[in-house]
Amino acid sequence: MADSKTLPNTPLAGAATLRYLDPVVVSKLANMELRARLIVEGFITGLHKSPYHGFSVEFAEHRPYNPGDELRHVDWKVYAKTDRHYVKQYEEETNLRNYVILDTSRSMQFKGNAPLSKMEYGAYLAGALHYLMVKQRDATGLIAFDSELHTILPPKSTNNFLRQLLITLEQLTTDTSRTVRTGAARALEEIAERISRRSLVVLITDLFENIAEHDDLLRALRHLRYRGHEVLVFHTLETQTERRFNFPDVPMIFRDSETGEEISVQPGQLRENYQAAVQLFSETFLTKCREYNIDFVEIDTNESFDIAMLAYLNKRRMLA
Repeated sequence: MADSKTLPNTPLAGAATLRYLDPVVVSKLANMELRARLIVEGFITGLHKSPYHGFSVEFAEHRPYNPGDELRHVDWKVYAKTDRHYVKQYEEETNLRNYVILDTSRSMQFKGNAPLSKMEYGAYLAGALHYLMVKQRDATGLIAFDSELHTILPPKSTNNFLRQLLITLEQLTTDTSRTVRTGAARALEEIAERISRRSLVVLITDLFENIAEHDDLLRALRHLRYRGHEVLVFHTLETQTERRFNFPDVPMIFRDSETGEEISVQPGQLRENYQAAVQLFSETFLTKCREYNIDFVEIDTNESFDIAMLAYLNKRRMLA
């Protein structure tokens, strides 16, 4: 496995800086393909400077030479540049299948104090993961849902398909006409039945499900594990407003983005109870996911993409 400090000095690794992990910068980039590429390149660059030693990053289509490897597979051009032996990695060595499952319900359009809405953040993260997967020669696919599945692109590992994925994500972020409610539990149950081959399933969602259906959602996640899939959940929220309820302490009207229901409250009177309820909700999901051997990662849309990228690479390392 490649050490994070011994990767070859490829153009990819040196092409960007950590600033491209910043959602503010990402939001100003021209298109989804550019955003995805620079998030990944910035992440790989940052990984070189990070304390994550021994990390499995098989990204540049190389791996360190091990005794017994055939010399004809050694990349001598890389050796000339780095004074280290790397072996060319071939497609048959990586056969992971990935599905990125993106929640596109109305609640995901909320932005709060963040530079990106949860939908945009999730789409850019999905694009970066697709980019990383294809460059690793993994087959990757996309499923998007709101109250039902509406976009299904089965996994492939070609550059042309990567462009199709990124175009689809761009379309999803610009389509604000979808005003339906979340139906994550039903969608995940259907996904579990549709995916026949063991895969890595990456779910990006705010988990805004009808309270009565929380148990159904947890059962749906367990169903994915029962079917043999590895599952990684990115719980995506804007922390200041959705986790901490940091609104001005004046009378305000809050409108449910999915039902249209309105309520008049003074945030200061509810903040403590709200925070406790959100913490209980998150802890319940975390506990259950641990019980089901599901990785559960809390994502703040104000923060850079590196936490999510590291979580993905950790999960990938476990499957290697």
